[in-house]
Amino acid sequence: MSHLSERPEKPVVGISMPHESAVLHVTGTALYTDDLVYRTKETLHAYPVQVMKTRGRITALRTEPALAVPGVVRVLTVADVPGVNDAGMKHDEPLFPDEVMFHGHAVAWVLGETLEAARLGAAAVEVELDELPSVITLKEAIAAESFHGARPLMVTGDIDAGFADSAHVFSGEFQFSDQEHFYLETHAALAYIDEAEQVFIQSSTQHPSETQEIVAHVLGLHSHEVTVQCLRMGGGFGGKEMQPHGFAAIAALGAKLTGRPVRVRLNRTQDLTMSGKRHGFHADWKIGFDADGRIQALDATLTADGGWSLDLSEPVCARALCHIDNTYWIPNARVAGRIAKTNKVSNTAFRGFGGPQGMLVIEDILGRVAPLLGMDAMELRKRNFYQPGLGQATPYGQPVPQAERIAAVWEQVENDGGIADRKREIAAFNAAHPHTKRALAITGIKFGISFNLTAFNQAGALVLIYKDGSVLINHGGTEMGQGLHTKMLQVAATTLGIPLHKVRLAPTRTDKVPNTSATAASSGADLNGGAVKNACEQLRTRLLQVAASQLGSNASDVRIVDGVARTLGSDKELAWDDLVHTAYFQRVQLSASGYYRTEGLHWDAKSFRGSPFKYFSYGAAAAEVEVDGFTGGYRIRRVDIVHDVGDSLSPMIDIGQVEGGFVQGAGWLTLEDMRWDTSDGPNRGRLLTQAASTYKLPSFSEMPEEFNVTLMENATEEGAVYGSKAVGEPPLMLAFCVREALRQAAASFGPAGVSVELAAPATPEAVFWAIESVREKADVPSGDDRAQGDSVIRTDSALSNA
Repeated sequence: MSHLSERPEKPVVGISMPHESAVLHVTGTALYTDDLVYRTKETLHAYPVQVMKTRGRITALRTEPALAVPGVVRVLTVADVPGVNDAGMKHDEPLFPDEVMFHGHAVAWVLGETLEAARLGAAAVEVELDELPSVITLKEAIAAESFHGARPLMVTGDIDAGFADSAHVFSGEFQFSDQEHFYLETHAALAYIDEAEQVFIQSSTQHPSETQEIVAHVLGLHSHEVTVQCLRMGGGFGGKEMQPHGFAAIAALGAKLTGRPVRVRLNRTQDLTMSGKRHGFHADWKIGFDADGRIQALDATLTADGGWSLDLSEPVCARALCHIDNTYWIPNARVAGRIAKTNKVSNTAFRGFGGPQGMLVIEDILGRVAPLLGMDAMELRKRNFYQPGLGQATPYGQPVPQAERIAAVWEQVENDGGIADRKREIAAFNAAHPHTKRALAITGIKFGISFNLTAFNQAGALVLIYKDGSVLINHGGTEMGQGLHTKMLQVAATTLGIPLHKVRLAPTRTDKVPNTSATAASSGADLNGGAVKNACEQLRTRLLQVAASQLGSNASDVRIVDGVARTLGSDKELAWDDLVHTAYFQRVQLSASGYYRTEGLHWDAKSFRGSPFKYFSYGAAAAEVEVDGFTGGYRIRRVDIVHDVGDSLSPMIDIGQVEGGFVQGAGWLTLEDMRWDTSDGPNRGRLLTQAASTYKLPSFSEMPEEFNVTLMENATEEGAVYGSKAVGEPPLMLAFCVREALRQAAASFGPAGVSVELAAPATPEAVFWAIESVREKADVPSGDDRAQGDSVIRTDSALSNA
């Protein structure tokens, strides 16, 4: 076992415990960025001047009427920017644009003594626009060849030979929707200037170092003149990885110009209309199978809806390509990626970061062609799994370690969930109920863990031991409710060999740990846990020397367990507090800076080849649904999940993440129906679902009636902190089974062998129309629906504007 993954005697990691802020959360005493406003004197409030047109060149911007509004202090415009007028890392996101690029684009910001004064001032600003043509839908962008950014191409094997060897070839297209993050806390920032002209910003950001960098270049400062702190976030899901930077820059600019604290906090409508979403995708595909149903070749083009600027669209698109194989070996493939430039908000990171989109494409293909091959969908999936010991690699050239876990988690779901018996029960139920059908589907996942950009796979930590034996840890990861801080406390206590109550964690700040990566890509625990462990190991090594001198033994024979240092084979012991006190008087350094970098990564973005991931996380899920044939309404009767998190650092946290990720994925795939005005009318480009009343989120009523989650046992991950694996993103994709079960339930209303086209999201309306389509085929001989040679499948999401 590697040094990084080996656990000591009586570790604190692996113990189920509640979130470190759970009591604060449920009692309402947890502080978030906007709560700090009420502890800050003379704060000004910022309000955006949004232009409710989709695209146009600004010909006039008159701010004088706003200044006449009582309580308005200043209006921020491009003329006020001392540095670079850009809020993005690609330099394509002007903080104050001269061209409106989406409906609701903010072109100026008003600062007021009260939020109401700022709102009235923003309403008074006069903007004149020379309107320009706009591109809203993916189909419009493809037709107009409106693209931006890189266009990666992933090639493996020989697709021409693969298709030539295929007994069955199918082609089709698939378009599926974007998704709103809908974190409970909207974007927020609070900035003030200290007596040394240093800029201090409280920001709800997943990437404090990048927020620091953007604010510095907007203000024309160096990074050491800007400090960013993230206390905690009320959810992020990727939506606060890049998008907070501009809002923090507005607050900082206002504070710099006025000398007063400035608060930016978007209301829900502003957040929905100004911030990016999960990328919707369009896929064109062609796939070939041999006579036994094994994939021979795949040719596909994936088009991501990037919105008006690039943001993180390039790495999202790249990860989608890297995950189109999911758990299946594809010997011959050609997959192209491109990013559509549309006049909508700039789409950004969202839990899974392109992986769900790529995996959804292959799962949709298999679900649609299984009946045409005359096969059960479960069997078709199992037949194409990566196999251990055969030297199979992904289409981008990375070997698949632990491939045996793909089948292992699947088989455990089958066994624990009693799948064979339940399938027979479902068949009997369906035979007896012509207007209500049930179905059960299983899907698996293989998700790569690490940032595609190799440089981001590093982290730092600062651990301080005080004379009284108490410990304070700082690390570069941010807490958005996912339990990262809880795990870091457990890692520190385990490494030092002390009880958990001895350790406290400080808020994430750029002046404590510099140059941090975003808390994203499910890498927070891996990277920051490695750094915390490294810092604690330095301290423990020093303290073991002190303990050895006090106990009269060699340092290699001393162990610190439960806060007591003991020599092996001896009754002598030294309490932790006494050990630390002694170390201080011996002038032993009691602070350490830790560092971790993920080893073994290689990625060539141009050739789209390499090993970008440290390891893969595996999982499988089964969902049973019941569908009403009259309405398309449905309920999820039962879900069974087996998920691989290695040796869990904190089982209660990990099970919660699996449950939450699954439900969020089910929301994306079945409920969250985002709509935009695609007409040629005056509101073209407007987001129509801009409130919880029109955008359906999963709630208690959509939870499975029976929900079973099991963490895979005996699953140590060599080379990861204490043998654990990431948990944040992979569970979201387990929800594919819900959509596949709905597809199979819809198919039950028609004849055997029918390929069911199902929109994403598979709303009750979409399920109803899928049922209607199979009912129409009831009079068609089943042989006519079976694949003989080539078959063309054409379908779009029910959302023509997805």
